[in-house]
Amino acid sequence: MADWVSDSDDGFEWDSDGDGEVAGSHDGAGTSAAASRSVDAPGPSTLAGPTSHSAEQLEHFVGMGFKRNTVLEAMKKNGDGDADSLLQLILTLQEIENDPSLDNGSASGCVPRPVDDSDDEGFLENWDDEAAGGSSYRGPNSDDSNDEDFLQEMSQKDQKVESLVNMGFPEDEAKMAITRCGPDASVDVLVDFIYASQTAVDGCTGSLSDLEDNSFEGRKKRRLMEGNRKKRKRFGDEAQGSRGTFDGSHDVPMPLPNPMVGFGLPNQRWRSVNRELPTQAIGRPFFYYENVALAPKGVWATISRFLYDIQPEFVDSKFFCAAARKRGYIHNLPIENRSPLLPLPPKKIRDAFPHTKKWWPPWDPREQLNCIQTCVASAKLLDRIRVALSNCGNPPPPTVQKYVLEECRKWNLVWVGRHQVAPLEPHEMECLLGFPMDHTRGICRTERYRSLGNSFQVDTVAYHLSVLRDMFPKGMNVLSLFSGIGGAEVALHRLGIRMKTVVSVEKSKVNRTVLKNWWDETQTGTLIEIDDVQILTAEKIEWYVRRIGGFDLVIGGSPCNNLTGSNRHHRDGLEGEHSALFYHYFRILDSVKSAMERM
Repeated sequence: MADWVSDSDDGFEWDSDGDGEVAGSHDGAGTSAAASRSVDAPGPSTLAGPTSHSAEQLEHFVGMGFKRNTVLEAMKKNGDGDADSLLQLILTLQEIENDPSLDNGSASGCVPRPVDDSDDEGFLENWDDEAAGGSSYRGPNSDDSNDEDFLQEMSQKDQKVESLVNMGFPEDEAKMAITRCGPDASVDVLVDFIYASQTAVDGCTGSLSDLEDNSFEGRKKRRLMEGNRKKRKRFGDEAQGSRGTFDGSHDVPMPLPNPMVGFGLPNQRWRSVNRELPTQAIGRPFFYYENVALAPKGVWATISRFLYDIQPEFVDSKFFCAAARKRGYIHNLPIENRSPLLPLPPKKIRDAFPHTKKWWPPWDPREQLNCIQTCVASAKLLDRIRVALSNCGNPPPPTVQKYVLEECRKWNLVWVGRHQVAPLEPHEMECLLGFPMDHTRGICRTERYRSLGNSFQVDTVAYHLSVLRDMFPKGMNVLSLFSGIGGAEVALHRLGIRMKTVVSVEKSKVNRTVLKNWWDETQTGTLIEIDDVQILTAEKIEWYVRRIGGFDLVIGGSPCNNLTGSNRHHRDGLEGEHSALFYHYFRILDSVKSAMERM
């Protein structure tokens, strides 16, 4: 039977950073209207509205004569779609199962044909096989334990959504809260998260009133927020959205601003931001720490607590380039008089990659790409999409459009021919991320994707670092932790800031090779390379400080392996094996400050 999904699990939590919904999908799967039953043949007209509980949906469609496994498979793929879209998907899966001609790519069907897994050519070598692949349609003899777990989880989610809706919260916000906080979160925690999200504009980035209009919609939004403040008083909780010190005493996700513009964007009218640094964080050495914004609950509160309770600056790089990249930054840099790198990079796909415009179909509404990942789609998925489109008319039916758009968004695929999509090439990723062309050339393709996926977005970081240009006209000494392929160094170079000495700490030999090659071609200063933060002891730091006269900037971002939503099996927060290296960033920064005080 043909597989209707890509090479990832149905429940794959992709950290896409994308905000748009897939075309053709519908909201309202959790509304209270019940589906009406009909004894007639199943079709779109047999449903008066979506059901509110997954178990009821299952029994309803099984009662209509569909196979239980088929209904379950469709429910998993349909997600939050309504009952009509679920029925359409069930009928599609049933047609695939009943029509043998679809198994050999016959033109009689408009669905992707299965391709043998053996044709994968190493595109996912750096990806967890269990997390990224291996999901296929299960036959009637497969184990039903996963189905029972799925139904139980969906039932619990439905009950929590219904409870939150009954409290007066919008259904889409209730679902988002469950997605962010996890299915095991209590209703109290979900209420906290929804309120905190609604008040994040006031509580996380200072006043964003300049970004809101005074139209009817703007006034209505403010009334909604004020109403929810009153609603919170009824529940007896203290509002979590108002910014206090991040003491880590609660385990609630830090509210993220929307839009995610940090303390301001290039060419935007300057607005006042209430930001006070503690005395011990002011001045040299300046420090700059980066990691993923969408981290597990409590992570950013902990990071902030260790870094002098400084308020994070959350920024989405879609405001700087044609790809999203939601990141949090904690630093003690001035925030006035920033300036962007010139020329400004294109912010739309069609401007960044003009060759795609010829083939871009009108039913693909994407204008920006999602977050650059460390792996790309496999050849068999690309062939599956090609066959699906080739077997259909123009435009393809909504079901096929939805399938193709989901995969294009998930894997950042662009159009390169008629019915043909392809992943970004490494040099295209370099362009999006602000690196010079062929910056990573000379290492294997898989390593290029991995290194670029883990790097800084140079234009965003350079905008923040631009305040250092006038402060250090004769150059800087930099301690670069978790240097990767040199995103910080490239940003400083593009700003015209001379790097007198850089002590670079990077474990990956491949990344060190990339940085060293770039340094030798572009720099005249001294590059000192260390291969592990754990061997950079306080004694060595003191020696470097005395040898070069101290560090002007300590910059880096510890690994996000245990923080990102795409890591389903090891999303352990700062206690994870890799992300716990953050504590070495703090240890080293503290040692640098202590050593420089003794100079």
